[in-house]
Formats: sequence, structure tokens, C-alpha cells
Amino acid sequence: MDTVLSSQLLVAALVLAAIYALTSLGLNLIYGTMRLLNVAHGEIMMVGGYVSYWCFVRWGISPLISIVFVVLLAGMLGALCYLSIFKAVVRNREIAARLESNSLLIFFGLSIIVQNLLSLIFKADQRSYPYLDAVVPIGDARVELNRLVVLAIGAGTTIACVLFFRLSRIGLAIRALIQQRDAASLIGIDAEKMNLLVFSLGFAVAGMAGSLVGMTSAISPFSGFPYTISAFIVIILGGLGNLAGGLLGAVVLAFVEIYGVAITSSAYRSILVYGVFILILLLRPQGLLGRKAA
Repeated sequence: MDTVLSSQLLVAALVLAAIYALTSLGLNLIYGTMRLLNVAHGEIMMVGGYVSYWCFVRWGISPLISIVFVVLLAGMLGALCYLSIFKAVVRNREIAARLESNSLLIFFGLSIIVQNLLSLIFKADQRSYPYLDAVVPIGDARVELNRLVVLAIGAGTTIACVLFFRLSRIGLAIRALIQQRDAASLIGIDAEKMNLLVFSLGFAVAGMAGSLVGMTSAISPFSGFPYTISAFIVIILGGLGNLAGGLLGAVVLAFVEIYGVAITSSAYRSILVYGVFILILLLRPQGLLGRKAA
């Protein structure tokens, strides 16, 4: 009981929730807006992680500075992917009829390409670097400073994005596309421009999440896939297209994972995570904050 009630576990769960929330945000935007299954999301994260790693090791640039370049680079990669590949896919009526399955195959091929490119450039070994690894006491917990930075940036960015999509004109337009694409186009929303913006934002957020992950743990070209799976679980838990629900889903998944492993053992991690996922699908298939279809 003392272990479960310790602030050490609480901080660990909050840090993981911040990473999951940020990771799922970009995936939720792309899938919710265009119904594209981005299974290469984790690989885009690793690109961001490796860029920050290389900047720190090669030139001594702080990840808190290089993360700005990572966001810009990942955003440009997203725009390039949309303009070169997915713009034609969305426009083609025959392909659009099987959009989810086709996008799954395209993104799967993209993930393989990114994995192999990273392996060629950085090798397949795990890479890590010491950054802000001083231990900070918080109550009875001892937390590394870099984890507190990840918690602050991840939570702050996620909350800022949720407010942006709730309060800004562009954010409301994107939410309208998520809720009812055809009706949004009828009232004058430029779906083409919004698609490009969403793709750029989704990739940019993924790159940021990868930089934060690289600050606290080792990364490799093949370590992005588990984050992709976790992001899909989060958006199903919170409700498809529901950004605030995604935040709640990230907290639920992180707490189940951290506290479940503490109570049982690490061998039960997958059983706990996927067990909760299946339970939500059975009891509330629309997600924790999703609405039932009329």
C-alpha cells in the first residue's frame, strides 16, 4: 500500500501521461480529420528524437532549443507527405472509398522507409544522452529534472492545443471537419488548406514528443511503434476526434500502466493496458467522452 500511495509513482504516471497526451494529439488530428491511419506516427517521433540527440552530441545544442527546429522540420515533412502523396489519395474517389485501409498500407510503407533510413544514418543501437539528470526531491519522491521538464512541456503544449482548437477560428474549422466533413465544406471551410495544416501540425507534435522522449530514455529506429499503439489506445479511450477526451485517455492509460505494474509486475503490462482497452470498447465504444451516434 505504501508503494501505491508514494508520490514517486504519481510523478511517473503524470510524466507518462504528458508524453501519451502529446503523442496521441497529432495522431488524433490526422485520423479524426481525414480518416488516415498513420501507423508511421512513432517513426516521426523517432526522427525528432534523433535530431535533438544529434544536435546535443555533435554541437552541444540544448534539446530545449533544438526542439524548435524539430517542430519546424517535422511540420515541413508533414506538409511534404501530404502534398506529394496524400493529396492525390484524398482526391481520388476510387481510392477514397477505401481510404482507411489504403492509408494504413501507405503509412506502413513510410514507417519501414523511415526506420531503415534512421538505421543507415544512426545504426540500430539505442542512443541516449545525459541532460538535466540532476535529482530533485518532491515530497518523498526523487525525480530527475528532465522528467519534470517533459511533464511541464508536454502538459502545457497539450492544454494549449486543446484551447486553440476550442477557441480559435482555425481550430473550430478543424473541429468542424472532424465532426462532419461534408457539412463543413458546405459552409465555406477550405478542406484542402485544413488538411495541409492538420498534416503539418500532426507531424510537428509527433516530432516534439520524440524530442521529449529522447531526453528521458534511450531511443532507437525501432522504438517508435509502441508509442503508435499507445496513441491509438488513447484516442479510442478518449473518443475519436475528441481532443479533451484524448487528454483524459492519456491519463487513464498512464495510471493503469504505472500503478498496474507496481501492484503486479512488469510482465502484466500488456495485459493491463489492452485489458482496459478492450473493456472500454465493450462498455463505451464511443470513448470516455465520446457521444453516442443518434
